[in-house]
Amino acid sequence: MELTHYLLLAAALFSLGLYGVASRPNAVGLLASIELMANAVNLNLVAFSRFQGQQTGQIFALFATAITVAEVVVGLALVIVLFRSRGDVRLDLAKELKG
Repeated sequence: MELTHYLLLAAALFSLGLYGVASRPNAVGLLASIELMANAVNLNLVAFSRFQGQQTGQIFALFATAITVAEVVVGLALVIVLFRSRGDVRLDLAKELKG
């Protein structure tokens, strides 16, 4: 496969994630969409690393995956707090938790 194929796939994944961020009313869908966007970025890093013959992109992708996992853990903790306090995971209810 050529580099262009990987870049088109990553652009499609990122676009789907961006659409999900813009259109999802609940927090779980938003977190899944952000994860999809992060995976598109990791795909770009690995593809460029492979075609340049270096390992740095793969190392950055590994660190980015670890950071994304930590972000998802914090996000899911917030979703659990939102569900326990309001009984739903819609994002418009999260505005009421300011305080």
